Amino acid sequence: MSSVFNSIKQGLNEALVIAKVKKFKATIYKVSSIDIKNIRINADISKNELASALGVSVRTLNYWELGEKFPQGPALTLLNIMMKNPELVLKSYNNYQ
Repeated sequence: MSSVFNSIKQGLNEALVIAKVKKFKATIYKVSSIDIKNIRINADISKNELASALGVSVRTLNYWELGEKFPQGPALTLLNIMMKNPELVLKSYNNYQ
């Protein structure tokens, strides 16, 4: 048991040395303001339809529209596409229904 402890202790000490010596760069993602409600209205679709097209719940969509939470990943990408060409996303969504 003491060899396991010593191994863990050594690993932690090495991690502390690395953390003190190396400076880690953080990746910062800046969420641009997206008016999701406006996107939905311009696309002339309901909350249910947009939520389904994005693969999220209506509750999540409500949070996004209120600015309480922000879309990420594929949903954010689709919303950015919808700002420029809503028909493209909706056509793709309708093809899979």
